[in-house]
Amino acid sequence: MAGTRVSLGAAAAEVETLAGGDVTTPEGFRAAGVCCGLKQDALDMALIVSDRPATAAGVFTRNKVKAAPVLYSQSALAGGSARAIICNSSNANACTGDGGMRDAQEMAVLTAEELGLLSAHVLVASTGVIGVPLEMSAIRSGIPKVVKELGPSAKEAAEAILTTDTFAKTAAVRIQTADGAVTIGGIAKGAGMIQPNMATTLCFLTTDAEVSAAVLQSSLAGAIEGSFNRVTVDGDTSTNDCALLLANGASGVGLAQGSDDLALFQQALTEVCIELAKMLVRDGEGATKLVEVTVQGAASEDEARRAAFKIANSPLVKTALYGCQVNWGRVIAAAGNAEVEMREAATRVWFNTHLVADAGMAVEQDLSEATKELEADEVSVRIDLGVGSALATVWTCDLTEDYIRINGSYIS
Repeated sequence: MAGTRVSLGAAAAEVETLAGGDVTTPEGFRAAGVCCGLKQDALDMALIVSDRPATAAGVFTRNKVKAAPVLYSQSALAGGSARAIICNSSNANACTGDGGMRDAQEMAVLTAEELGLLSAHVLVASTGVIGVPLEMSAIRSGIPKVVKELGPSAKEAAEAILTTDTFAKTAAVRIQTADGAVTIGGIAKGAGMIQPNMATTLCFLTTDAEVSAAVLQSSLAGAIEGSFNRVTVDGDTSTNDCALLLANGASGVGLAQGSDDLALFQQALTEVCIELAKMLVRDGEGATKLVEVTVQGAASEDEARRAAFKIANSPLVKTALYGCQVNWGRVIAAAGNAEVEMREAATRVWFNTHLVADAGMAVEQDLSEATKELEADEVSVRIDLGVGSALATVWTCDLTEDYIRINGSYIS
């Protein structure tokens, strides 16, 4: 358990990163993952349950094409409360028409019946292949199984939501408030079709804080904007993206609007989301390295963000990084194509800590050390546009032959 000190105004507080933490680390939550038969001999159904009433919040894909479970959960969240999240992998239940909506609703009803809850208190998520009807016989047999397996670990649940991912993504933190400790945990999945523009392909979060639905929604939206909305693998936004957050108050700590404790909670929630978001990029399909792209000296934060995404999504930049090439020309060209204000004569570019371009021209130096450092599994690219003081950071990965291989054989 490692602690990281953060400063909030005049006060300082402790945010502890909990090694091995997940959605069952906060008090009053259980989870499970089972194989229901959508995949052959692999976990494909996950369930997260709060043992007591909970407020709920969610953010969803901005793609105009929305999967049935997205539409269903958006509607269910109108009441501001939920007790369970049921999720299947292998099939997205997207572009499946009215039948897909009926299947999403049935998933909620069946889960509610097994748990003794109202179906309105069950949120639904799916991920996998688009355009294929959900195999409901597997869903119907799997829901009783996953309910029976509910327990204090989310290991199987975190694995059951994966598709092309190569590892499960989990995180948790604990904060100390004036009234006691509050814990936040999360699991996520995603490796391709990622520039979420809301959340991640799937992200499920829990907390034992007591928070009103309106405040919880605002906190989640803020955390997502500073984390999942700052990552990209390939520039594509999924039909199924969603992030769901349950707050059950089991800690006995209430967080009021405008309080210092709520500000600390926001900081901690964002940290969990950033950690999960970075895991998505590390696990980008075929990726060999996590790349942090920072644009500074921009006219506005929005322009800095747009330029950063333009660089992060550039196939030429991403392939150069895969090849460990200090090709700053591709970086400056991508920024110049972002339709943002910049002064070429004042532009500077760094690869890690090495200044490789100044005043829009090459810096005469030996680049062997800068090139060597690009062999690491985490690297950074930074550019100063030379027009203002705004900056933004996004995270991406390199582009390899394996990305083509994986997506050339994945039917979606």
